[in-house]
Amino acid sequence: IILKPALIRGVESAGMVCSEKELGLSDYHEGIMVLADDAPVGDPISTYLGDVIFDMDITPNRPDLLSIVGVAHEVAALSDGSVRDPSVQYTAAAKPIKGRAGVEIADPDLCPRYVAALIEGIKMGESPSWMQERLVAAGLRPINNIVDITNYVMLELGQPLHAFDFKRLREGQIIVRRARPDETLLLLDGREQKLSPDMLVIADAEAAVALAGVMGGAESEIDQDTTTVLLESANFHGPNIRRTAAAFKVRTDASLRFEKGLSPQLPPVAAQRAVKLMVELCGGKAAAGLIDVYPKREKDVRVTLSQRRLHTLLGMELPVRRVRQLLSSLGFSCRWAPPDSYVVRVPYWRTDVSIADDVVEEIARIVGYDQLPTTRLRGEFPPVWPQPRRDLRNNVADILVAAGMQEVVTYSLTSLEALGKVLAPEELSSDAPLRVANPMSRDQEYARTSLRASLLQALADNVMHRDDLTALFETARVYLPRPDDLPNEVETVAAVISGRPPGRWGEPSGEPAGLYEAKSYLDLLFRRLGVSAQYDEVTDYAFLPGRTAAVAVDGRRIGLVGQVHPRVVSQFGLEAPVAMFELDLDALLPHVKEVRHYQPVAPYPSLEEDLAVVVEADVPAAQVQSIIQQSSLVRSVRLFDVYSGSQVPAGKKSLAFSVSYQAADHTLTDEEVRRQRERIVARLGQELGAVLRG
Repeated sequence: IILKPALIRGVESAGMVCSEKELGLSDYHEGIMVLADDAPVGDPISTYLGDVIFDMDITPNRPDLLSIVGVAHEVAALSDGSVRDPSVQYTAAAKPIKGRAGVEIADPDLCPRYVAALIEGIKMGESPSWMQERLVAAGLRPINNIVDITNYVMLELGQPLHAFDFKRLREGQIIVRRARPDETLLLLDGREQKLSPDMLVIADAEAAVALAGVMGGAESEIDQDTTTVLLESANFHGPNIRRTAAAFKVRTDASLRFEKGLSPQLPPVAAQRAVKLMVELCGGKAAAGLIDVYPKREKDVRVTLSQRRLHTLLGMELPVRRVRQLLSSLGFSCRWAPPDSYVVRVPYWRTDVSIADDVVEEIARIVGYDQLPTTRLRGEFPPVWPQPRRDLRNNVADILVAAGMQEVVTYSLTSLEALGKVLAPEELSSDAPLRVANPMSRDQEYARTSLRASLLQALADNVMHRDDLTALFETARVYLPRPDDLPNEVETVAAVISGRPPGRWGEPSGEPAGLYEAKSYLDLLFRRLGVSAQYDEVTDYAFLPGRTAAVAVDGRRIGLVGQVHPRVVSQFGLEAPVAMFELDLDALLPHVKEVRHYQPVAPYPSLEEDLAVVVEADVPAAQVQSIIQQSSLVRSVRLFDVYSGSQVPAGKKSLAFSVSYQAADHTLTDEEVRRQRERIVARLGQELGAVLRG
């Protein structure tokens, strides 16, 4: 804001009395901001109220650093200081909580510990300015003294708390249970949510009053008429809290901490700290004792670390006194156990430390990685053994990328619904896919037995409304079930092709990609690998009849190529025809020729022409192509058109090939090409009854 002199009722005023909102300190705007009597007049308010704010990025394994005390231990260790824990001592002036309130944990796996405290005689109001300033600096909005205290303790100790209006809890009971089917809860943000049985709720004797670890309910919230508070300090199962928060698309400061995994020993400490502040700042009277339900008590973590192990990992020797001092500064207790070991008790808030090497890491961090000596590697490098399977996978990927395809990587887990789109029902019933024990979602519940669904979905996500050629491939393993055994992991490559391939002048051709475009990629792949493949017509649930071929090498089937059935294509939201091939790389591997022979480029030009013949409808195009290819002057043959219609006799089809002629020792003449063509046509007529199309 900008202040300037102004006339108010005829009197010039050169200043303004501001609220906290006008100063940008908080959202409070109902009154002026009153400073302390000792505030230095004339100093900039930013200097008087300002503070240094650290914005830290915390790794998932260190939930203790989501608290001031946790960070203080790190600072103390780095500066050779000590930590003074917040006081938790208070005087209980009210009747014992036992008999006045009750807590029951119906699902100990999702709620290992629940601590409750009771404070009566509360006087609702604003929290002190020093507390509000600290909350605002941490990014939280002050609300009232009770809510502010719960948030303050959460920032201070890292333990989320929740305060219930005790008079709104029916029969004074707290029951931690799973939500009932079709149960609903009105949350503090005003949204009424439908709950599912996998969600944990806090309930009273009749209904849910809070979503455990995520958000409280509106029916039991604190308001200006609250006089008695039931304070919750609990430990919840992190993964369950994360799933619940994700289901409602809400992430609170509480859920952020719970999902990282807090110590079950933290709730009573945080509860006592919050009760102390409520007694001091809210005029409350604390009920004697706490309700502490802890069904499966955890023991303190103790780790034995040998001096030799420490020296081996650090590469340097540290005196026993120095090691004990370093660990003590981080909150660990450490004693020397002769002749060669430390016995370390891990502080309850360090849930990430459980083995000796974790303790070594803590020591190394504080000493400083830059202080550790550098040791050069000794001895010879271990031999690198050949890995033919990996090499083939990489080679196949390189060849397909060079051919213009794009490689994609998709999830190995899928759903039965996705597999059902590309596999026949009997395939799913007879060979049920392997189910994951703890799936992250229903879309990733089963190990895939085919790459078809993954690639078709990737194609649908990529093509949008494009009309040009889109060719995607993936090399990955599929998991084929075996009775009473682990699944057979088969290395596979699959590809999908859609759109209009480029024509002879780089423009899109008139016909969309189909069987022959997919086959051309396969022919290139086999040629580069030195493999001779055969194609035979076959039927498959996901492919068009008559437009599908089995791929075989030396009589063994290794894959499939064809045009995907429109029924399957439409289920993925695709419209254009889609071609696909898939190969078993493990079956292909024995046939790959590692020794390659150089074939010099012919110095003489080639001559290309189109050859169209009419054959019986059941004659495979591959058989015609093979006969043409056997001619001595033919360098390459490519099928580019198949036609059956009114312009050819019934029961027949027309096959059009692009034939390239070339001689190794001279330039071919038109007469030589003509004679070669006539021989080809004559042989096709003798063996297949083919005639040249007019």
